[in-house]
Amino acid sequence: MPRFELGDLVHAAIDLYNDPVEETGASAIPDVAPDALLAAAGTRGVVVNVGHPQAAPDEEIYLVRFETGADGNLGEPIGCLREELQAPPDLAPPVTVPA
Repeated sequence: MPRFELGDLVHAAIDLYNDPVEETGASAIPDVAPDALLAAAGTRGVVVNVGHPQAAPDEEIYLVRFETGADGNLGEPIGCLREELQAPPDLAPPVTVPA
């Protein structure tokens, strides 16, 4: 079962950059420069699709639209790995500390 579901609110756990295509160095996202910052750590977004690569069916890829500014508008979808996302602090499960 995926960690995040369609429609879940998430935050970028790290700064997310437009990784260049390995073979060519070209931008992986049209009209966005290679290595451009796509979403800063802590940026809020919403999961719009969940899938997995054919070669790694146990690895989830989340398509997320992150907020682009204070107005709450959402940017174009970005493919993210599980470790690049986190639940918002107010929705994260409580941490229990042993006594």
